Amino acid sequence: MIIFVYMIKNTYEVIGAMSGTSLDGVDLVFVRFEYTSSWVFKIIHAETVEYSEFWHNVLKHLIFYSLEELKSIDEDYTVYLAGIIKNFILKHQIKHPDAICSHGHTALHQPEKELTYQIGNLPVLAKILKETIVCNFRIQDVELGGQGAPLVPIGDALLFSEYDYCLNLGGFANISNDKLGIREAYDICPINIVLNKYAEQLGFKYDDGGKIAASGNTLLDLETKLNSLSFYKEIAPKSLGLEWVNTNILPLIENQKYNEKDVLKTFSDHVANQISNVIKEGSKVLVTGGGAYNDYIISKIQSNKNIDLIIPENDLVEFKEAIIFAFLGVLKLRNEVNCLKSVTGASKNHSSGTVYLS
Repeated sequence: MIIFVYMIKNTYEVIGAMSGTSLDGVDLVFVRFEYTSSWVFKIIHAETVEYSEFWHNVLKHLIFYSLEELKSIDEDYTVYLAGIIKNFILKHQIKHPDAICSHGHTALHQPEKELTYQIGNLPVLAKILKETIVCNFRIQDVELGGQGAPLVPIGDALLFSEYDYCLNLGGFANISNDKLGIREAYDICPINIVLNKYAEQLGFKYDDGGKIAASGNTLLDLETKLNSLSFYKEIAPKSLGLEWVNTNILPLIENQKYNEKDVLKTFSDHVANQISNVIKEGSKVLVTGGGAYNDYIISKIQSNKNIDLIIPENDLVEFKEAIIFAFLGVLKLRNEVNCLKSVTGASKNHSSGTVYLS
């Protein structure tokens, strides 16, 4: 039997790997964390490895596979992911990181059914890479009655406390902030998971800078229906997944023969409105994720409300989630809390994740 001894020290050098719902690819960071009176970090290397056309197509349709099919895909994806991480290590000549901390890729997320499944988190990852792996960050939280999401807020609290809010604009828009000394966080609405779909129908991977949306017309009937969805009236903790989008968002759009430009305009306005609704006037907001480059949505949020939106350097915009999953791994190595009941709804704060030793 292998016994894991918790690793308590002041400095850690770890690799973070993150794959999100927008399917941009695998975000990889090699980052140094140091603790004195508080945590600080430095990005040493960072890059995104785009998915092959084959894997982009497989991941796009994960929710349509049976559980048995997913298990088979999981085995293949774990080997594929290991290869991507190994190439990153070789390219940057990284010698013996303290750990590789991997989110994997979400195949199913139905916390109301006590189900969350991220592929790419199998023990073979440690065998191939011959390094300590920390992964499977969501499962324990769901077992404890939580949503299994969002997991990033502990990183927001400990690494970015100078901001009133941390806003991430990825496949979904999510936000975190302190409320009376307690961290609050939740998904606001879908964003790139919907916008990219309709940009692709026009022959683009995404709506660069929101230029297509800016050229469209607002569909008032669609906007009204979107804003009336019951999710927006629910209180936190709450989270979204692709299944919810397919059930609640896409039918509103697909049942009508709308022009893609108008859909992009209307949905972008919807996103900006939902975000504006949850941020207090005059707040200082750190904005990260691919949506931070969507000039149309950013300007729309600012025109809706007097908010100071801070868009940092590109590495932080693009790799903040990978950085924080690396940090979650560090906290797990120390057996410290990395999952907050106040944001997931779990029965207790806990140190989540599975550690595989090489």
